[in-house]
Amino acid sequence: MATQLVSKSERAYIQASLQATPPLRGDGRGLLDFRTVLLETGVAPLANGSAKLNIGKMPHEGGGGTEVLAATKLEVEDVESGDGVDGGRVVCSVSCSPSAYPHLSSNALDELQHDLTVILQQTIGHPSLHPQNLTIIPRKKSWLLNLDAVILADTGNAVDALFMAARAALWDTKVPRTRAVEYQAPEDSRTTRDSASAMDVDNREAIPAASGFDTREMVKTAADFELPDYWDEGEVLHGRERWPVCITLNLLPPSHFLDATPSEEASVPLRMHLMFSFASPSTPKLQSMRLLGPGELDSAQIKSYISEGEKYARELFNALESKLREEDVRRNVKARDRFAQR
Repeated sequence: MATQLVSKSERAYIQASLQATPPLRGDGRGLLDFRTVLLETGVAPLANGSAKLNIGKMPHEGGGGTEVLAATKLEVEDVESGDGVDGGRVVCSVSCSPSAYPHLSSNALDELQHDLTVILQQTIGHPSLHPQNLTIIPRKKSWLLNLDAVILADTGNAVDALFMAARAALWDTKVPRTRAVEYQAPEDSRTTRDSASAMDVDNREAIPAASGFDTREMVKTAADFELPDYWDEGEVLHGRERWPVCITLNLLPPSHFLDATPSEEASVPLRMHLMFSFASPSTPKLQSMRLLGPGELDSAQIKSYISEGEKYARELFNALESKLREEDVRRNVKARDRFAQR
C-alpha cells in the first residue's frame, strides 16, 4: 500500500505522542475517534447505484479529506454462448487518481490499484455474499454487476473509505424488473381449412385451461425478456444487509488506533484490515483479513485484535446503516414525485 515518506525523527515523534499518557494526535482526536464522514448516494445518474464518501473534509475550507466515488452498472450476459454465469456474477474494479498519489510512479500506482482491486473483489465477490436476484432467465441470461470505485483523494484510511463507499453503492443499486417473453407461432400455421364444411380445424392438442397470470411455466421456456416501467426503477439487491464494512487497526503495540492520517500510517509497524459482515446481529462474520507491515504478531494477539475490531466494525456498521436508510427515504420521495409529474 502507498504510504507517505517520513523521516526517522518524525516517525519517532509521532510514535512517542501516540504512546504518551494521555495519547496525543496531531488533530486532537482520541485513539478511537474517526474524522467527520460525509456520505451521499445517487450521485451518478447513469449508474444503477452510486455513492460518494468523504472522510475528514475540512468544515471551514470546504475541501480535503479522503474521497471515494463508487458506482454500479448492470449488464446483460448470455449464459449459453457468452461469458455469463447462471445466477449472475459480481466484478469489482478500483482505480486511483494520480492527483491522490503524486509521489507514486505510474508503475507503483498500477500496483496499488491492483492490490485494492484484489482486496475488494475477494471480499465482495465471495459466494456467501452473492445476491440471489441477478438471474434474468434461468440458464439463458443473467446480470453482470460491475462495481467500480475511484479514489479521488487520499488523506489516510483509504481502505475503510473504499469499503464504505462500495457498500453504499451496492445498497443503492436497483436491479431492473424483468418479464419473460415467450414466442409462439401464428395461429394460421397451426390450423387447416376443411373445404367440405368451410370451417377452420385446429390441429393442436387440447391444452388445459390455465390462468393468464401464472407465468411460472413461461419462465422455463422463455426466449427473451422485457423491462416493465416502474417509478422506483427496480428492486434492491437481495441480501444487501450482508455487504461488509472494513475497519483498519493501526497497531503500535501495546496500543492501537483508528482512522490514521498519512503520517500516522507511515509511522506504525503494522496495519490490520478486518472486513466484517453483520447480516445477523448475533453472529457477525469475518469475511476477510489482511495484515500489512514488517512487524510480527502471535496468535493470541491476533485473536485479541479481531475481537476488538469486531466492536469497532459494529459501531461503524450501525452508523452507516442509519445514514443509508435516511438516504433511501430521501431518494424514494424524490423519485416518486418525479414519476408522478410525468
